[in-house]
Amino acid sequence: MAILNRGATARTGPRRSGRVLPLVLMGLLVLGTGYWLVRDSLREQAMAGAAFGARTVCSCRYVGGREMASCKGDFEPGMGAVFISEDEDEQEITAWVPLLASQSARLVPGFGCVLDGWQG
Repeated sequence: MAILNRGATARTGPRRSGRVLPLVLMGLLVLGTGYWLVRDSLREQAMAGAAFGARTVCSCRYVGGREMASCKGDFEPGMGAVFISEDEDEQEITAWVPLLASQSARLVPGFGCVLDGWQG
């Protein structure tokens, strides 16, 4: 005697579609919360790195008279995310950490290299 089971389909594996969306949302929530908790600290560290980079390279270039290529060697370990640009006409160096901070320093006669926003 054969039993026919019409309308039944074979399952090839467990159904996961109902679990994916909640897991993705939970992951985004965890990442967002983590960013929210450390964002101010990241910005502060980026600003400190950019300010240090701008002042260090400005002093190297315009006080020390060294070539730009040698100046980045004065950076502290861990400053790989700090980028530098130079405006020779203004004797100004700008350092930035993408999406977080930017700072410029320029040569002020009698004071050396001064960060923008500081008075000499």
